[in-house]
Amino acid sequence: MILPTIAVIGLLLAYANGANDNFKGVATLLGSHTTSYRRALIWATLTTALGSAAAVGLARGLLEAFRGKGLVPPEVVADPVFPAAVALAAGATVLLATRMGFPISTTHALIGGLVGAGLFASPGGVAGSKLVHGFMIPLLTSPLLAVGLAVALYPLLRFARLRLGVSQETCVCIGREVVAVVPGTPGLQRAMETVELPTVTVGSDASCHVRYGGTLLGFRARPMLDFVHFLSAGAVSFARGLNDTPKIAALLLVGGMVSPGFALVGVGLLIAVGGWLSAHRVAETLSRRVTEMNPGQGLTANLVTALLVIGASRLGLPVSTTHVSCSSLFGIGVVTGQARWRTIAHIMVAWVVTLPLAGILGAVSVMALGAAF
Repeated sequence: MILPTIAVIGLLLAYANGANDNFKGVATLLGSHTTSYRRALIWATLTTALGSAAAVGLARGLLEAFRGKGLVPPEVVADPVFPAAVALAAGATVLLATRMGFPISTTHALIGGLVGAGLFASPGGVAGSKLVHGFMIPLLTSPLLAVGLAVALYPLLRFARLRLGVSQETCVCIGREVVAVVPGTPGLQRAMETVELPTVTVGSDASCHVRYGGTLLGFRARPMLDFVHFLSAGAVSFARGLNDTPKIAALLLVGGMVSPGFALVGVGLLIAVGGWLSAHRVAETLSRRVTEMNPGQGLTANLVTALLVIGASRLGLPVSTTHVSCSSLFGIGVVTGQARWRTIAHIMVAWVVTLPLAGILGAVSVMALGAAF
């Protein structure tokens, strides 16, 4: 009975991962008003699924790392109770965070589950050197790299845009209708002071959307840059599927229950379903509550995230897509002065709590499952 139990728990973890993580790649599309929630979600689902499929050939190193090899003795890795406890702890942690709207790291939750379950399942505990060098250093350094790259890259891209003659304008919108256009990026308050709005009786809340004007390489700048922004968001979602799918699929390989390819495909499908059905709360947090952003700033954050996560996946390093994508947005908020520090502080507290909470749940799960099976 333990092997089917592992399969069910592992697939539930995949669902939880999709619910918490799927929208992270396309959050900038919604936050910059480049597209609607539904279109962004469709794009995230498709590109994440492509990343999950690519993991079959490109991310086998992560598949091995998250089976617990080197972290706990081989006999513990081979015990079906161990991966079941890890999956249960990580899944419960991620589902709780999703319910609260916090974008936490499934990678972080898995590591907490591995450590908590390993401390109780292994007579010698966990290998500290493997934990530090194989897991914690990549997890801790990748957010700092993301912030630094975003802070450095955005001014360069902005300079390039200005040199190429691509202008900005702010449209004042009520509902779906544009009622005024102001050159530059004045923000809502200045825009409302600058233009005379018509009388509106229904849907009177005004909002400002930044968009690009002019031409770029002989083409209209706005559709070209929107297209590149979509591609960058797709690259982040692809990287997330590539990075996260093998981490969860590793838990299904115990006892030769399924082949690696089958595990990766099954996990990829459940990630897509979880994202499609349950991504809204986290989408709202990342798109609107971390920082204000325009399409160029969103594009910069996506480029940084895709570069770091795809590179780490190829090297078999367990970085967190969540930490990298959120930190890229943090960096954009720092350089523009529009970071919403209260939301950022709440997210970082959730990150700090993730590891010990998943660890406690991992220890409890391994004891409960050991007694049951």
